[in-house]
Amino acid sequence: MTVPLPPAMAAILDDFTARRPAALARAVSIVENHRPGCDELLGALHARLGHARRVGITGPPGAGKSTLVMRLASTWRAAGLTVGIVAVDPTSPFTGGALLGDRIRMEAVALDPGIYIRSMATRGALGGLAGTTREVADVLDAFGFDRVLIETVGVGQSELDIARTADSSVVVLVPESGDSIQTMKAGLMEIADLFVINKADRPGADRLRNEVELMLGLRLGQMFKNVPAHHGVDLKRLVSSKAARVAAAADPHDDAADRWTPTVLATVAAKGEGVVELASALDRHFEYLERTGALRTRRRQRLRERVISAAERHLHARLWDDRETGAWLDGQLDALEAGRATPFAVADELLARSASRLATSRTDRSSQ
Repeated sequence: MTVPLPPAMAAILDDFTARRPAALARAVSIVENHRPGCDELLGALHARLGHARRVGITGPPGAGKSTLVMRLASTWRAAGLTVGIVAVDPTSPFTGGALLGDRIRMEAVALDPGIYIRSMATRGALGGLAGTTREVADVLDAFGFDRVLIETVGVGQSELDIARTADSSVVVLVPESGDSIQTMKAGLMEIADLFVINKADRPGADRLRNEVELMLGLRLGQMFKNVPAHHGVDLKRLVSSKAARVAAAADPHDDAADRWTPTVLATVAAKGEGVVELASALDRHFEYLERTGALRTRRRQRLRERVISAAERHLHARLWDDRETGAWLDGQLDALEAGRATPFAVADELLARSASRLATSRTDRSSQ
């Protein structure tokens, strides 16, 4: 069930299929800005999705995410893989502008023909990503990139959209992240498939790594399973020695458990240290996802959420682009103000009177 593309869009699709970079840039711009024909173009590309492994890189501001992305891309290029990068920058709440500086920080790989970098502004979207990040990732996947790296803005506790967008999510922390126990409480810690302690040559890196491993052990119920109940237990020594054993014992390749234990890695991205190990850990995680069926589950959930998102966007447009609906709603304000009607009753009535319009497809409306 596909909608025919307009001639101009069909020409872009032909060039896109021929893997012409200019067509890729145009397709990304159409999708990012929701220009006319966006949904039709994405529909034409849908059957091509599923080749790329999508990796999300998230973490607090200043963690070195862009440098790590650049190093990962270089590592994959050395292995003969192509890489698409979507780097999200925050939008100013005052001017509406964005610096889009990630591309500047990645200038060392920007000229590589096997790497495509697209910087996006959040444009007020919450969740750590821009509103169309997933769609742009789809375009890069359809173009044939082997890896799609998605870097979020510097995030805090609630910006978790990356977990619904990527196959593997990497949370990057640094020794100066602050109170590590408070960090462990953040929802950000719950989405990680891998943890990276970046800038690991700085003081406090080993301590942060141990504490992350400790919290992972507590979350999995393994850390103190065999510790006797005694008031004389030295917890400081226990953390340093026991955490490493828990991390080693929780083997992500344990077929019996079929449970992935997040790996905690140390990197110094500015020097390229630990990046090869990170790439290998991502490979292991993807193998785990394939072996257990979790990859299919994640991607099916992603498709489900895409349908919901598209439906909400289309319903919103069909409802509020109708001048009669807006005028009718304005006519209810007096009753609402006087207390003779409630917002909930008015909303139900609005949906009832607009049912036929909501059920009309855009194709039918354009032909009327």
